[in-house]
Amino acid sequence: MGKGGEAETMAQGPMIPSKAEVKAVIPEHCFERSAVHGLMYVARDLAMAAALFAAAYYTLPVSAPSDWMGYLGWAVGWNLYAFWQGAVLTGLWVLAHECGHGSFSPNQTFNDCVGFVLHTALLVPYFAWQFSHKKHHIRTNHLLDGESHVPPTAKGMGVVDGIHKKGMAKVHDAIGEEAFAILQLVGHLVFGWPLYLLRNDSGGRRNADGTRKQGKDMLDHFRPSSKLFPSRVQTKISIGTCGILGWIVFLVWCGQKTSSMHVLNFYVGPYMWVNAWLVLYTWLQHTDSTVPHYGEAEWTWMKGALGTIDRPYGIFDFFHHKIGSTHVVHHLFHEIPFYHADEATVHVKAKLGKLYNYDGTFLPIAAYKVAKECHYVESVEGVQYQKSLSKSVGKKAE
Repeated sequence: MGKGGEAETMAQGPMIPSKAEVKAVIPEHCFERSAVHGLMYVARDLAMAAALFAAAYYTLPVSAPSDWMGYLGWAVGWNLYAFWQGAVLTGLWVLAHECGHGSFSPNQTFNDCVGFVLHTALLVPYFAWQFSHKKHHIRTNHLLDGESHVPPTAKGMGVVDGIHKKGMAKVHDAIGEEAFAILQLVGHLVFGWPLYLLRNDSGGRRNADGTRKQGKDMLDHFRPSSKLFPSRVQTKISIGTCGILGWIVFLVWCGQKTSSMHVLNFYVGPYMWVNAWLVLYTWLQHTDSTVPHYGEAEWTWMKGALGTIDRPYGIFDFFHHKIGSTHVVHHLFHEIPFYHADEATVHVKAKLGKLYNYDGTFLPIAAYKVAKECHYVESVEGVQYQKSLSKSVGKKAE
C-alpha cells in the first residue's frame, strides 16, 4: 500500500492502486473462512495419501529384486509412487501454509494446531517457518529484508566490473550456460529447502535485530537463539524443533520395526518431491527477468506484493490447491482461503490490468528459463532486475 495512502508508481510503469482500492473490487464472501471446509480438504488429501500408500504396500516389493527386469519394474514403481505421493503430500503442505496465514479457519489457535501437525509430519519446523514466511509477505522483493529467493548480487556471484573472477561465475564459464542452468535446477530443487532451513540460503540480508548478516552468523530455523528470530518467538521455535525431533525419533522407530528400506521407499522418496515442489513454487512465483526487486529507498509494500507471478500448473492445481496459479491474490490478501482465490483473482486481474503478472509458459520450460536467465542483480540499491551470467559484460577475466 502506498505511503500515506497515496498512489504509487512502479519502476518505469503505470500508476498502481492502493491495497484498499484493490480489496474493494473483491466480493466480501471471498474473505470468509471455514474450519469445516478446510478440514474437508485435509481429509481428501489424507485419503489420497492412504490410497497410494496401500497400493504401494500391496503391489511393490520393498527390497529390489536381483534380476534386472525385476529391478527395473521395482525402480519404476517406487519412483512413480514417490512422485504422486509427493504431489499429494504437497497439498497437505499447502493446507498447513494456509494455517500459518490464518486463512484455514477464523481461530488461529486451531490453525496453529492443524498446521503444526501437518508440517511436523513433513519435517517442517512450523513456527519458525511461520515467522520467516510472514517476513516474506511483509517485505516481498525487498533486497535487504526480503525472505525466500532473494537474488544474490553480482559481487556475490563472483562478477566484478562485469568480469567473471571467481565463485559461481567461474563455474558458469567452466561448464557453459546450459549445464549451469541444469546445475541451478538440481541445486534449487534437491538442496534448496534443507539449505534454507539450515543456513537461510536465499533469505534476506538482515537479521531479526536489523543488523546485516555475516558469514559467521548461525541462521538455522531450529535453534531459538538463531539470529533469524527475535526473543519473543523463541518459545514457539523450541516447540517446533521439539516436534521435528519427535518425528525423527518416530521415523527411526519405524525403521527399526520394519526396515530402513520401508522408510526410504514410503516416506523419504515422497518427502524429496515435496521439497522440490515447494521450492519450485516459491522460486517461480517471484523470479523472472522482467520482475523488479527494490532497494530500501524504492521499495513499498504494494510494489513488492505485485512482484508476484501467476502460472498454470495443470493437474497439479488440483493437488496443490492452486497455490501457484492464484499467488498474486495470495500476496495481496493472504487471509483469502485458497478455495475463494480463483474468484478473487478474476476481479483483481481486471483491476490491475497490465500490473497483473501472468506467465503461461509450460512449467518445465519456465523453470529452465528462470534457471538460465536469473542469476543475480547488480546491487541492493534502486530498482534491480535479475541478469544472466551469460550476458555479463566482459565475461571472462583477462
